[in-house]
Order: sequence, then C-alpha cells, then structure tokens
Amino acid sequence: MLRIKIKTKDARFTIPIPYAALHLGISILTSKRFQQYMNKKIKKQEEDNQDKKITFTFPPIDKKLLKPVIKELKKHKGLVLVDVTASDGTEVLVKL
Repeated sequence: MLRIKIKTKDARFTIPIPYAALHLGISILTSKRFQQYMNKKIKKQEEDNQDKKITFTFPPIDKKLLKPVIKELKKHKGLVLVDVTASDGTEVLVKL
C-alpha cells in the first residue's frame, strides 16, 4: 500500500492508496480512449493559445511496461519515495 502523508501547520492528512487502485489507474491511463481524449483536449488548448506555438501530444503508454514496476514496488515495503519540506513548514511524505 502506498501512503501519502501531508502535514501542514493546521492539519494532517494520510491518504492510503492500495495497489489495486494503482493498477486501476494504470489501466485508465493506458487506455486508448483516455489517450485520445487527452490529445483532443491538448489540441483544443493549443488552438486557443496560438501565440505560443507549442505542440504537444500525450505519449502512448504501454500497460505491459508499468505493471512490472508496481509488482516490484510491492517487494520494497517501507521505502520512502518522496520526502519534501517546504519553507512554510508543509511536509509531504510518500512511502510504500
């Protein structure tokens, strides 16, 4: 389970994310329909901001490449992926 801990001056949040949710997220991000939707929205945004001339397409992501990454992360419980402290005292910790 992936755990995201956010600590601010006023509040603390802990968000547990089970690996099943990560697999679901990967399935959504790698679907052709989602990628077509993202490219359509990006193209519309580029048409609205024609003065910048930036072209970008949402890159195709292969599900077969991401699934082994999640499987390998399960083997390293307790690993800290992100540990950030901002100047205002806000702390973010992402841990397996």
